Amino acid sequence: MLVLSRRVGERLVIGDDIVVTVIEVRSDGVKLGIDAPRHVRVHRAEVLDAVTAANVDAVAADDSTAAALRKLVPTPPAQPSSDPSTEASPDR
Repeated sequence: MLVLSRRVGERLVIGDDIVVTVIEVRSDGVKLGIDAPRHVRVHRAEVLDAVTAANVDAVAADDSTAAALRKLVPTPPAQPSSDPSTEASPDR
C-alpha cells in the first residue's frame, strides 16, 4: 500500500485518467474528489462489502425461503391446451 501525505487542494494522479483531489480535512474525516472516466467504477468499500454480504446471504437461501417466496407470487391461470388430441371431437 502506498501512503502519501496531501494537503487541501493537492491532487494524486492514478494512471493517465484518474485524479484524486483532497477537498477538505476535518477532525472526523477527509473529503476527497475523484475524477475518473465513466467506465471506471468508484465505490465506497463499506457499501461494496454490504452488497457482497447481502448477495452471499441471498444465495444461501434454503428451500423454506423459496417456498415462502413462491407463496407471494400469484400463479397465472392455466392456459388451454393447443394439443389437437385433447380437443373435443364434434358429434356426428
